[in-house]
Amino acid sequence: MHHFTYRQNQLFCEELPVAAIAAQHGTPLYLYSRRTYRENFQRIDQAFAPWPHQICFALKANSNPQILRDFAELGCGADVVSVGELQLALQAGIPPQRIVFAGVGKRDDEIIAGIEAGIRGFNVESEAELAVINELAGRRKKIAPVSLRLNPDIDIHGHPYISTGRAADKFGIELNRAHALFAEIRDSRHVRMVGLHAHLGSQITDLWPFPKIGEVLANLAQAARAAGNHLDYIDVGGGLGAIYERAMKIAADTEPAPDLALPPAEIANTLLPALTRDLPKDCTVIFEPGRALVAGCGILITQVLYTKITRGKFFAVVDAGMTDLIRPSLYNAYHQIVPVIQRPGEWQSGDVVGPICESGDFLAKDRELPPMQRGDLLAVMTAGAYGFSLSSNYNARPRPAEVIVDGATMLLSRPRQKLETLWAT
Repeated sequence: MHHFTYRQNQLFCEELPVAAIAAQHGTPLYLYSRRTYRENFQRIDQAFAPWPHQICFALKANSNPQILRDFAELGCGADVVSVGELQLALQAGIPPQRIVFAGVGKRDDEIIAGIEAGIRGFNVESEAELAVINELAGRRKKIAPVSLRLNPDIDIHGHPYISTGRAADKFGIELNRAHALFAEIRDSRHVRMVGLHAHLGSQITDLWPFPKIGEVLANLAQAARAAGNHLDYIDVGGGLGAIYERAMKIAADTEPAPDLALPPAEIANTLLPALTRDLPKDCTVIFEPGRALVAGCGILITQVLYTKITRGKFFAVVDAGMTDLIRPSLYNAYHQIVPVIQRPGEWQSGDVVGPICESGDFLAKDRELPPMQRGDLLAVMTAGAYGFSLSSNYNARPRPAEVIVDGATMLLSRPRQKLETLWAT
């Protein structure tokens, strides 16, 4: 559930009016509900309680330092894909034993950093990468923990940019190579097999992929153990989707709205029986939600600069654009847009566009929009995942501030980027 509601025509984040927060910190502004992301973690963590497990937050979704510290205190681990994310996780207090290192193109320095930190495992994406990890660990007279990321050739039928488990995708190792690699790792001097990994993609909104990947990984785990490898964990990836359309009820409603596309308990109830049928209890199940933990907790607040009509089409020009939230331009992704303060009047169809000098700079197209005028505030919903983390300085624009609300308290977690940092060397 997310904790954004209307009270007397004003949008609230938990117990605070959004307009007052924007007045204090300016726009564009990322605003997060602490209660929402903490509750989401607890729901997912409890869903997997029947089996020894570790929830590893995918930092690429949102690497806000305060959010990472909160997850660390809740017992969350980390799924990292760069040495920068590794350092962020460690600085947030996430122990290295709860960190897995993924990514199809790990540099040597990143592999060395993971070895030196003592992470739980590298999710290896190719035979060439396996050889490099073995060599780098050998130079340091260490044994690196590795987990094979397999490509199961399962199509979740989502957006091609966020599907990762099909045969033509760049991620993972072909299934038919797995058995040979089980033996190769067993006989290697400087790598030790600790797990298996697969990830089908992001924004999964159906249950069927989860038991299917569970069955694939269960069969591979049996083969890996038969080949003489001990498995510390099975990493089933993440992918649990968030609700983007109709994320917010326009009518006044004090009840929190759902923000996850599937109940976590249903995922665990369909996945775990297929996955764990022959697993020993000392084999941990790792689940890597990123979007599901934080998407619904965040909104992007933007101010209307101008309205205009061109050849009969209505445009709302706002101060947030693709530098602040690139998902609509990149994926044609849908984000519901609602007024921060509701005003009477007729809704009309139109586009919400940003100030960037690109025709692809938009937040919404051909959308039913509320009545608005210069100075009004709009909230772009479900923006907590892949929002700020994908932001940029294109057009020499500073990145927005990030504020976290906890009940009736707000924290400026990350100040708006200062203009002088754009030319700092």
